[in-house]
Amino acid sequence: MAKNPTTQPKLDSKSRTQATREDVTRIFGELDNGVLLDIIKLKPAVEDLEQAATWLSGDRDVFGPQHALHHPASTIVSILTANEEDESRTR
Repeated sequence: MAKNPTTQPKLDSKSRTQATREDVTRIFGELDNGVLLDIIKLKPAVEDLEQAATWLSGDRDVFGPQHALHHPASTIVSILTANEEDESRTR
């Protein structure tokens, strides 16, 4: 039986679907290839991408009071904001 190339790989018994390059692009838009690869290397679930996107949109109250963003979503936020932090230092 041939594998369906559109089938999402599963991460663990919790059935969290591992994000693909297409998922990253759909959620965050076109990114520098290096940034995209750094995110994919984390092997995040789609849920992690969505949490990072929500956090970056400024909608942090969705998570509740005192809720910290956890890996890999927090690492995705760091990757995506690293360029902004570098630019602010050079001003």
